[in-house]
Amino acid sequence: MKLGKKPARPDAVKFKFRAYFDMPNLPTPPMAFGHYQAVQHWGMFGNDKFGDCVWAGAAHETMLWHSEVGTSVQFDDKSVLANYTAVTGFNPSDPNTDEGTDMQLAASYRRQTGLLDATGDRHQILAYVAITPKDIDALVRAVYLFGAVGVGIEFPRTALPQFDNGLPWSVVPNARLDGGHYVSCVGRNEVGNLLVVTWGKIQEMTPEFFTTYNDENCVYLSLDMIRNNVSPDNIDLESLQRDLAAL
Repeated sequence: MKLGKKPARPDAVKFKFRAYFDMPNLPTPPMAFGHYQAVQHWGMFGNDKFGDCVWAGAAHETMLWHSEVGTSVQFDDKSVLANYTAVTGFNPSDPNTDEGTDMQLAASYRRQTGLLDATGDRHQILAYVAITPKDIDALVRAVYLFGAVGVGIEFPRTALPQFDNGLPWSVVPNARLDGGHYVSCVGRNEVGNLLVVTWGKIQEMTPEFFTTYNDENCVYLSLDMIRNNVSPDNIDLESLQRDLAAL
């Protein structure tokens, strides 16, 4: 398995989630929530061989948004790696170019150009905002509102054996950090663990793991998740656009 998120740049994303969302008036999520079961097969999308986790995550998020509203979208290794190449210059024949992706640059590309899928279509986001690292309350509310949030973590070496053995990611004291990784947070389960998509499957993450290793987060507003101007959790598009206009 590969990682592939470049180090976080503080304030690279200027717009902040708490700056324009009225936290006390946002819906309080139930303990267990998420639409992740709508996706039948997540896909690895090359992240077992290359450091394209930011782009595999982007594909996973887009798949989820489509599934939530009853439509479908196709991604494969070729299309996901093409996005990686477009932004970073990655060449699968040259290991020296496999250096990972900056989350803000990826978000900007997704807004301005759009994510390429396997059929040649592009999927643009309308906007993106940052959640302060380790702010788990804002993260949970954002995942509940928007279906998925991009989460950056400083990946401890102990997390890969936990993944391989089907265990939740939890904090192991004095664990060595192996680099940055991007995952898509898509819900929370009945015991309070966050649910993220990585390496083609759902992985549990304890709240303590998030607050220990999280270094950046990105919330995306995607028109793919909107149908009849209402998202799956009844957040209307008009209100979202009004919030954006107030930025």
